[in-house]
Amino acid sequence: MLKWTLPAAALAGIALFLVQPSAGAERAVPIPAPALDVTGAKGQQVAVLAGGCFWGMEAVFQSVKGVTSVTSGYAGGTRATATYEQVSTEKTRHAEAIRIAYDPRKVSYGTLLRIYFSVAHDPTQLNRQGPDTGPSYRSAIFPQNEAQRRVAVAYVAQLTRARPYARPIVTRLETGQFFAAEAYHQDFFWRNPSHPYIMRWDKPKVAAFRNAYPQLVN
Repeated sequence: MLKWTLPAAALAGIALFLVQPSAGAERAVPIPAPALDVTGAKGQQVAVLAGGCFWGMEAVFQSVKGVTSVTSGYAGGTRATATYEQVSTEKTRHAEAIRIAYDPRKVSYGTLLRIYFSVAHDPTQLNRQGPDTGPSYRSAIFPQNEAQRRVAVAYVAQLTRARPYARPIVTRLETGQFFAAEAYHQDFFWRNPSHPYIMRWDKPKVAAFRNAYPQLVN
């Protein structure tokens, strides 16, 4: 998310720009379902994904049927702790990420990846997402077990062959501990519906999900 460090007059102009809807903003990229998916999983499962500012990512997956909770946080870094101030320096190698707890009887890992690649973020943007730049905004998947790793590798290969995007996929598969973000970042979309960033960048994502996957809306 953008940091507001400009004078008030300049911020007013930026805010006006941010709330203007963009053409096609509420459309998902049409992609096939994964040919390989995790099967036989029992009990609550966890997925960790990174794709730019966690506010919008969190809101999209909180809207998915079968998802029981979503936590905004940081993953993939080298330090033993992570805070927003540390991660935003771009020196810790963490990415803004979300931890998704879900019921595999209601939504599969592959389906979560389909939403991730088609609507939650743009997997062709390298070390950035929308207005946010830097490695902390990279596209990355953090498999929590070998089955998830196989599905993620296969799906990236499948989408690479299908070429649904104008540019190559740059999503990385990574490892690393997940750290929950500060309380003020949690549920930010729902608690701040009129925030200029939310209106410009994140509400279109949630609308795109609802339009493209009505059967998955909770």
